Amino acid sequence: MAEMTQVSSGGKHKKGGTKKMSTRVDLTPMVDLAFLLITFFMLTTTLIKPQTMEISMPSKDKVKPEDLTKLKASKAITVLICGKDSVFYYFGTRDDVTKKDPDLILSDYSPNGIRMMLLKRNTSAVLKIEDLKKQAKLLKMNEDTLRKRIIKIKGDKEAPTVLIKATDNATYNNLVDVLDEMNICNIGRYAIEDINSYDKGLIDKFRKK
Repeated sequence: MAEMTQVSSGGKHKKGGTKKMSTRVDLTPMVDLAFLLITFFMLTTTLIKPQTMEISMPSKDKVKPEDLTKLKASKAITVLICGKDSVFYYFGTRDDVTKKDPDLILSDYSPNGIRMMLLKRNTSAVLKIEDLKKQAKLLKMNEDTLRKRIIKIKGDKEAPTVLIKATDNATYNNLVDVLDEMNICNIGRYAIEDINSYDKGLIDKFRKK
């Protein structure tokens, strides 16, 4: 609030002389307004949550062959990430291949590409999780209970297992895209492995056709 104050010259004013006036601005209300605005924006603004991705890395401890989890060839899907945003996949593993190579299929990262294939192979788990989420809303199930039940459905022995392998010219973004598809398609059993010469040979044969 501005105030007008009279400044005295210290002596007697002559008749007909002018009085000197000075202006003083009180900034206290402005400070109060600033704090009110800061408080308002702090209460109404949503804080940005960091986006993280949980990846379970393999243990460095040596595991005995008899303690290893056996992978069913009928439930296995091998995804090969290559350069130039290309991705291949085939069903089964190398161990179950008898006298002939598996059919290598070229795909992409669109909704009609690798995602559609994963959803078809994991239809049972996808439907169960959708029903569970609907029940959770009706029963007001807490998040911890819901998360545990979803993990149990994803970890079912009949659910598909995806082996993710990347070539040397694959990009980090493509790997993240594949991992995102695992979450979108509710794939709970997947692993990142080093690509071997056999898989590289399959890619070379496909490109030479």
